[in-house]
Amino acid sequence: MPFLLAPGPRRKRSAPASTPPPVPPAPRSGGESGPSPHRSTFRPDIEGLRAVAVLAVLAFHAEIPGLAGGFVGVDVFFVISGYLITGLLVREAFSTGRIRLGDFFSRRARRLLPSAAVVLAAVAVAGAWLTVPLRRTDLEYDVLAAALSVANWRFVSQRTDYLAAGHDQSPLLHFWSLAVEEQFYLFWAPLLAVVVLFAARAVRRGRAVRSVVALVTGALALSSFALSLHWTEHSVSLAYLGTPSRVWQFGVGALLALLPWHLLRGPRPLRLLCGWGGAAAIGWCVVAYDASTPYPGYAALVPTLATAAVILAAIPGRGERNVQGAYGVGRLLAGRAPRAVGRLSYNLYLWHWPVLVLAEARLGTLGWPARTALTLAAVLPALATMRWVEQPLRRSRTVSELPRRGLAVGVSAIVLPVALALVVGTATLHLMGPATPVDVKGLPPGAASGPSLLAAYGASGASAGDGPVVPNPVQARKDFPPDRNCQVAPEVTRSPECLFGAVDSPDRIVLLGDSHAGQWFSPMLAIASQRGWALQELVKQGCPLPQLAVDSPQLGRAYRECDTWRADALERLRTGPKPRLIVIASLNRYTTNAELLSAAWEKTLKPLRAIGAPIVYIEDTPVPGTDIPACVSGAPDDVAACAFKRAEAVPADPLARRIATGAVPGVRGIGVNSVLCPGDGPTCPAVRDRILLYRDDAHLTNVAAVVLTPRLERLLTDAGALPAATAPGASVGDGWTELLRDDFEGPAGSRPSPANWQYDLGTCYPGCPAPQWGTGEIETMTDSTDNVRLDGKGALEIVPTRKGGAWSSGRIETVRSDFAPPPGGVLRIEASIALPDVTGPKAAGYWPAFWTLGAELRDGYTGWPGVGELDVMESVNGRDTVFGSMHCGVLEGGPCEEPVGLTSGPQACATCRTEFHAYAVEVDLGAGEVRWYLDGRVYHRVSAGQMDAGTWKRAVDHGVFLILNVAIGGKLPAADGATVGPDTEPGHPMRVDQVTVKVKGSDSGPVRGGGSG
Repeated sequence: MPFLLAPGPRRKRSAPASTPPPVPPAPRSGGESGPSPHRSTFRPDIEGLRAVAVLAVLAFHAEIPGLAGGFVGVDVFFVISGYLITGLLVREAFSTGRIRLGDFFSRRARRLLPSAAVVLAAVAVAGAWLTVPLRRTDLEYDVLAAALSVANWRFVSQRTDYLAAGHDQSPLLHFWSLAVEEQFYLFWAPLLAVVVLFAARAVRRGRAVRSVVALVTGALALSSFALSLHWTEHSVSLAYLGTPSRVWQFGVGALLALLPWHLLRGPRPLRLLCGWGGAAAIGWCVVAYDASTPYPGYAALVPTLATAAVILAAIPGRGERNVQGAYGVGRLLAGRAPRAVGRLSYNLYLWHWPVLVLAEARLGTLGWPARTALTLAAVLPALATMRWVEQPLRRSRTVSELPRRGLAVGVSAIVLPVALALVVGTATLHLMGPATPVDVKGLPPGAASGPSLLAAYGASGASAGDGPVVPNPVQARKDFPPDRNCQVAPEVTRSPECLFGAVDSPDRIVLLGDSHAGQWFSPMLAIASQRGWALQELVKQGCPLPQLAVDSPQLGRAYRECDTWRADALERLRTGPKPRLIVIASLNRYTTNAELLSAAWEKTLKPLRAIGAPIVYIEDTPVPGTDIPACVSGAPDDVAACAFKRAEAVPADPLARRIATGAVPGVRGIGVNSVLCPGDGPTCPAVRDRILLYRDDAHLTNVAAVVLTPRLERLLTDAGALPAATAPGASVGDGWTELLRDDFEGPAGSRPSPANWQYDLGTCYPGCPAPQWGTGEIETMTDSTDNVRLDGKGALEIVPTRKGGAWSSGRIETVRSDFAPPPGGVLRIEASIALPDVTGPKAAGYWPAFWTLGAELRDGYTGWPGVGELDVMESVNGRDTVFGSMHCGVLEGGPCEEPVGLTSGPQACATCRTEFHAYAVEVDLGAGEVRWYLDGRVYHRVSAGQMDAGTWKRAVDHGVFLILNVAIGGKLPAADGATVGPDTEPGHPMRVDQVTVKVKGSDSGPVRGGGSG
């Protein structure tokens, strides 16, 4: 069965239902149930059959275990409606020779529309209170569609569009069936009126009318059933919600009313068998059908024909007025309780689904007991609506006297909810800001490295308080890649050429995969265009790039089109021009079977490797699993409220993990999850640096992808997949020249690059000029990956450990010791660091640091502090503070007040343990000062005027090397009031995301205010 029908997980794909058909009034014809042109008899069993139908649907929506097939109640309603309405119209034709369409539509309008209008108005108003603004605008559009009887087509358009998935379910989803019925009435009544008009002159008018209408009905029913089978195979949403594919069920009911069953007196046992067999078949469908049942298709034959059997069993034969009998199923259905529920069925159906959905909008997802209780509670507004709206208007002699009055009631019932929807929706849109697309040319530049998304921000994360998010929630919903529909729809089996950028260039980047690859269109186009290359996009919605057999929710069956498309894309790459780079990406949760997934990837990667172009896999991005723009629209001042669970959103990516361990030859891996979901806390943000990251529940906004472009370009360049835009030592913008950059990319558990870093070992430098590193530390420094390692996610970890009471840790230095400011220029040293996430007694003795020493110390390791030491970042004992210091001059006292140094003192940083922050020092010879930065903010300065010229020159005007380490114990933690003890907890790493060294010449003048360059 298609996803639309199953309750299942209700966030993304919801369960529709049908509106029960109306209970037609009988003031003019005396009844509507009898198929005979000579007699009409009220059918209490059909009123009871309505109860069966509505209770099945309600049980399905309440998610009562074992009743997953309750959606077949819709089919029951459609058959009943076709039977009653056709009987009504044909009897009028027999008795008067024509069909008064004004009377017919007047009765329909005053019977159906007022109750529906009350529900729609209530939903429009309640939605303004219970739903978030963006969801509210969707809801008001739903109200408009429902009021105008086109709700089914609105939901068809939503559910056949893969890129529109991910929105919360509508409180008016069940109005699709009312729309189908009303569209059927608008078509069926005029058609019969035309047939009657042409048959009116026949000698035996009744038989002629019945024969012609039966032939027309039979032809329409067969055509509709064939279309239903076709759509069930190719577009389940269209098959389930579309009017043409449902006409055959109304036709089955119509044939019951048209064929001369009243002339048959069949034996009573046969009638009993027919009735009870039909009832049993309906019950079997309710119990046996579920989300895996292809529907409607052939499966819909069972409840449709079963309903016909129940109705047929109690059709009075010649000379009979009542054939219920003591043992017939009609006798049971005609009981007082079933009939009472049947009378209420229409209003109960209208009310129960909005009650469920709006309650969950406020309370969150509910279990079946709570949903059942809410469904029962819907009886109260249903009774009130029947008592004070439906029955007074239906029985009003004033309204029923003239058809135009009934039609006026119907028009009013349409206008009221439409007006409310327009008022509420327009006001909401005005509050949420413009819906015009975001101008990506005006976006702030993204950070190429570090924990921040934007270059202009420090590592402090989201700053939503500085202004509105970009894109706003309305814009985010439509913030797709501008790739001209090159992400081909589920039914398409071949991508168009889809070349962008320098299309005549022999060089091109190929972007290959599903919609999680398609979200990288804008960055890949920018990277290709910068090099004068073309970009070719081969992307198919919902189609896994690994060769897995999956089902398509949009098609409601096996996704054969995906297999065809994938084979075609691989063949085109094999036979076409060789790309300069192939970038692949795919949702990583099509299966949880790791072995199956590994084998499926290998089937795809093998032909890709044979092409001979570099292949880069972009690790799958977080999947929030909730409608992020809707959430943000409801919490514009507290975007943290829209954070989502990391464990569910960022599961292990099996392919990325295997690439990192070297198990996938010929494929390089990169990822940006360290900035999309920074740190290692339990949640991931929906907004960072005021950028709204997600357009739905699974895909990045195009804005987020655009600002990630510099980061992706750097990662691709560092991976060796792209030629470097700037060679090492070249200008990196704003006059800066980069001397060192290490982003610590590499497999988990591996060592940092030996080209950049070397280890300090033991407890002192060679010759031990200063035991215990001169500070009284108690750890032994090692080169073990237990103490120094890459985490496989773009960060270095330095981890203090304890074995048998002995502490060990890591201390690494840059191989180069010639990092120096040019004459009159500036040297900037920066690192993005998350401190060990430990505090209190467990952190006693922890001493993480990032610092520099003068190059002269490498020659015998003597001469401290005169050669200079710059402590870019230090922290002790797990405090929520950091500080910077400068050491110079002599061992005791002197201009640097040794051994304390010229220190900034503690700087508060509440999140320095849980998030990455940027720490930097600038040696500015032109300005004659050293500046310390935390997240781009200067918090400490030392000037040349604080000491004599010789001391200053010896401390800063020369080369330095960088050090990263985590010490345990020593004088500084002790001075802070804590020493290492049994409560000190090992295993908490200092994590380093990136280290950069760059210089700027004197011709640019002094640097003021700093920044990340």
